[in-house]
Amino acid sequence: MFEAYIIDACRTPRGVGKIGKGALAHLHPGRLGATVLAALAERNDLNTADVDDIIWGTSWQRGKQSNDLGRMSALDAGYDVRSSGVTLDRYCGSGITSVALGAAQVMSGMEDLVISGGTEMMSFTAADANPNEPAMMDAGNLSLRAKHPQSQQGVCADAIATLEGIDREALDALAVTSQNRAARAISEGRFDKSVVPVMNEDGSVALDREEFPRPGTTMESLAGLKPVFEMISGIAIDEAGTTYGDMIYQVYPQLKGAMTHVHHAGNSSGVVDGSAAVLLASEDYAIQAGFTPRARVVATANMGDCPTLMLNAPVAAAKKVLAKAGLSIDDIDVFEINEAFAVVAEKFIRDLNLDREKVNINGGAMALGHPIGATGSILIGTALDELERSGGRYALITMCAAGGMAPAIIIERV
Repeated sequence: MFEAYIIDACRTPRGVGKIGKGALAHLHPGRLGATVLAALAERNDLNTADVDDIIWGTSWQRGKQSNDLGRMSALDAGYDVRSSGVTLDRYCGSGITSVALGAAQVMSGMEDLVISGGTEMMSFTAADANPNEPAMMDAGNLSLRAKHPQSQQGVCADAIATLEGIDREALDALAVTSQNRAARAISEGRFDKSVVPVMNEDGSVALDREEFPRPGTTMESLAGLKPVFEMISGIAIDEAGTTYGDMIYQVYPQLKGAMTHVHHAGNSSGVVDGSAAVLLASEDYAIQAGFTPRARVVATANMGDCPTLMLNAPVAAAKKVLAKAGLSIDDIDVFEINEAFAVVAEKFIRDLNLDREKVNINGGAMALGHPIGATGSILIGTALDELERSGGRYALITMCAAGGMAPAIIIERV
C-alpha cells in the first residue's frame, strides 16, 4: 500500500449563515468552492491538468448546491478541464469522507493527485429547508420510519443529554470554553496559515475573518438563553400529528414526559457558510512536483449507531480508527470532535476519558460554526495546523452525522 500525503489545506472564513446578514450569503456556493480550489492551485504552483479527481462533500444537494458542486467549482476556479470531480453526501461527515476517499484512491495506487473538500451555504439550506420535514430522511417513507424513526438533531441532542445525565451547566461550560479558545486562536493568528479571503465579483473583499464567534460569552450570558428544542420537539411532521418528539419516544418511551431540554443557540453549532479543500498526493508525485508533505493519512474508519439518537457514533468511530492505526488514546496529541451540539463533544470526552486540553484546542463549531459538508475538511486542516504549531505527532478527527453515523481519520505530521 502506498502513502497518501497531505500537501496543503485551506479554507474560507465562516460567514454567518443568514441571507441579508452574512457576508458570504449573497454568493453562489460554487464561488466558495472555487475560492479554496484556486488558492490551493496558487499556493502550490499546481498543474491542475495533473489533478486526477476532486472529491467534494455537500450535504444539501438541492437548487444552487446541486449539479456536482465539486466539478463545477473546479471549472469556476479555472482548473484544466481534465481534472474531474464528484460530489458526495454523508451529511455532516461529508468533509471527512471526501478526504478519506481521496486518500484511499492514492493509497491504492489508482490516483496520484487528488483534492478533497466540501462546501455548504447554510444561508441557502436554512432558507430552503422545510421545518415540517426531517432533513435526514423522507418523511413519507413510512417503512423506514417504522424501522428507524429519525427526529430533528437538536431534539436528539436533548434526548442523549437526558439519557446520559449530562446537565446544562456542563454543556454551557463547554460552550464558554469553545468561545474562549476560538478567541485566543484568532488573536494569536493560529488560523492564518489556512484561511483565504473570499472575494466579491467586483474584486472587493467579501470576508477575510471569522464572522460568527461571540467573544466574551459567559456562563451568565448563556444562562439567559432559552432552550429551543422543546418547541421543535412538538412540531408535527405528518397529518396524523406525529411529532419530532414522538419519533424519539417510539424507541425510547422512557423519555416521554422526562426529556430535559438543555440545548440552545449558545451551546449548539453555529449556522454558517464556508468551504475547505485538502491537497493529497502520492510520494512519487510529491517528489516529481517538488512538494513538501505536511502530513500523511494513517487510517480512516466509518461507524454506524442508533439512527434515532443519531449523534452517538463518534466514540465507536474513534475506537475503530485507533485500532486500524495500531494506536492508543494516549498516542493522540490533538482531537477534533465536531461540536454539533455540546453533548456530542462532552459525551466524547467523558466516554474516552480524554485530557480536555487535547480536545478542540482552538475552539469548535459552537464558537466558529458548522458549514455541514465542509466542516470535516476544515477540522482536518485545523488539526494539521495545530500539530505543526505545537509539535505534536498524531491527530484524530471525527464527527457525528445524520442517520446515526460517524467517519473518523487519523493523520500524522511529517
